[in-house]
Amino acid sequence: MSMPYEVRVAEDPADREACFAVRKEVFVGEQGVPEDLEYDAYDAGAVHVLAIRQDGVPLGTGRLLHGEAALAQTGADASVGSLGRLAVVGAARGLGVGAALVRAIEDAARARGLAAVDLHAQTHALGFYERLGYEPYGPEYLEAGIPHQGMRRSL
Repeated sequence: MSMPYEVRVAEDPADREACFAVRKEVFVGEQGVPEDLEYDAYDAGAVHVLAIRQDGVPLGTGRLLHGEAALAQTGADASVGSLGRLAVVGAARGLGVGAALVRAIEDAARARGLAAVDLHAQTHALGFYERLGYEPYGPEYLEAGIPHQGMRRSL
C-alpha cells in the first residue's frame, strides 16, 4: 500500500501543533504516558520533524535536541544530538514513515554540525533502530515505566 507523504521540519505553529497531536495520540493515548511527562521544557528549542500525508493528515513526528538541551541526554558531549519523541500513528505504521523521520532528524543534526545522534529506544524498537545503523550501549532502564535502551549512530 502506497501512501504519498512528505517529511519536513516543522517550522510554523500549525506544523508544530500537528507534531504534538501525534505525540498525544501515540504516547499519551496508546502508551499511557502522563501528559505532563510527554511535553517538556525542551520542546521550545528542539527541531521537530513532521511526516504529513498529501491531504494534510499528520502521520508521524520526532524531535532533535542539540546544544545545551542535549547534554543531559547524551553524556555531556556537545557534538552529539538527541533524537526523541519518535511516533507514528497506528494507521501509518509499516510504511517507512518512522525510518524517513529518523533520516530527516539525522539531516537536521548534520546541518548543525553534529557528529552523532543518540536516542533512548523503547526496547521493542531496538530492531528498528539497529536496521537504521544505531548501536545499543549501556544497561536497559525504565523511563515512564517503559523499558528503554541507549543507542547511538555516528553521522
